[in-house]
Amino acid sequence: MRFLSTLLLILLFGIFAFGQQSLKEGNPAPEFAATSMSGQTFDLKQLQGKVVLVTFWSTKCEICHSEIPKMNQLKDRYKGQNVVFLALTMENEARVGTYLKSTAFNFDILPNSFGAVLQYADRDKSGNMDMGFPAYFLIDQNGSIQMKANGWDKTDVLNARIAGLLGSSSPGLTKAVAEMTSSPR
Repeated sequence: MRFLSTLLLILLFGIFAFGQQSLKEGNPAPEFAATSMSGQTFDLKQLQGKVVLVTFWSTKCEICHSEIPKMNQLKDRYKGQNVVFLALTMENEARVGTYLKSTAFNFDILPNSFGAVLQYADRDKSGNMDMGFPAYFLIDQNGSIQMKANGWDKTDVLNARIAGLLGSSSPGLTKAVAEMTSSPR
């Protein structure tokens, strides 16, 4: 009887902990591996040593649709640098492929990523998933989450945070910082 009581208590604590899952900045990023639309496999563990921006999105998300051009520009700023841009969606290749025919999205697109969504989504007290789209997780070279955000207009802050992780000013910020430091007070 004592064993059953202990087991029940452990089970209840486990359910409670699972029911309030929330990834925080500084936490290790949950590992995942997925295949992109181009057939390339991405394993987060293998990407250590690089800055990784993980974006969760949907073809049905109006905010995502409006943010994609800005995200493409962000990716272009870091071309040739040690940054990987991944866009995960729960949708299948056929739906995503149809969407991409009319909308250019230059990230590496990882369809069928429901498992990763389960790992990254917050959970409320009832255990229900809570993730707004688009959702952004910026992961540093050591595999830790350095930024977690969702919604509109995150490009500027993502740009600044990526630049900080790379240890240099971003192309867009260099001129602004130079102007601020050289102007008379």
